[in-house]
Amino acid sequence: MTTTYNCTSEDQRALGLEHAQRAISEKKCVVFPTDTVYGIAADAFSPQAVTMLLVSKGRSRAMPPPVLIPRINALDGLATDVSADARKLAEAFWPGGLTLILHAQPSLDWDLGETQGTVALRMPADEVAQELLTLTGPLAVSSANRTGQPPAQTAAEARAQLAESVEVYLEGGFRPVEGTDAVPSTIVDATGPLLRVVRNGAVSLERLREHVPGVLGLGEIPMAEDGESPEEHADHAQEESPEPAPEQPAAPVRETDG
Repeated sequence: MTTTYNCTSEDQRALGLEHAQRAISEKKCVVFPTDTVYGIAADAFSPQAVTMLLVSKGRSRAMPPPVLIPRINALDGLATDVSADARKLAEAFWPGGLTLILHAQPSLDWDLGETQGTVALRMPADEVAQELLTLTGPLAVSSANRTGQPPAQTAAEARAQLAESVEVYLEGGFRPVEGTDAVPSTIVDATGPLLRVVRNGAVSLERLREHVPGVLGLGEIPMAEDGESPEEHADHAQEESPEPAPEQPAAPVRETDG
């Protein structure tokens, strides 16, 4: 039975977290607040649970959900080949509104959709979210709304869209702040030699560059090492070799998430 718990009450919060932990273990979905918007979550290591999350949102496997983690030391357990620059951003902005796309640990038994071997990780700065993640471990999470609709900023808004497809709703009040618009996390692709923003959000490019000056902004193209523009560099490379250089595959699209 679908139940909403008022997490501003200590007793209700304890009951809600207990019920949510049980629901996750039973491969069901829960909704809870994060520091950005409300998220719908499922067991990241259960293909059945992830499928339920995608069905609840009305989205396809082509848009895999990110994974929220309770602590930064979970990074190396879930991702591999983490660059020094990616680690700098994690240390600077976790917990907080930054999602990093990384190479997934190949040994992990999970199926988040068409990830192309990547995983998008974030550590949220929210007490209720942190308490739940500590109880459950990593969770596959997306914004608590039907695809194409505005992200929910309260559990009540989420329930109006997701209804009985979710077992537990943890109501923690307005997110991020009442009277403000929903702001999703900033997503940075850290799978290539240069970090690049693939979605603007809560952490600005200027703040990212305070820690890693070489982060590329949304749509920016890096200059060649010799200072040529990308177009000039491509022209010269074409003159030297008739074979075009292979393109680095782009990370899969992630829909708005927590």
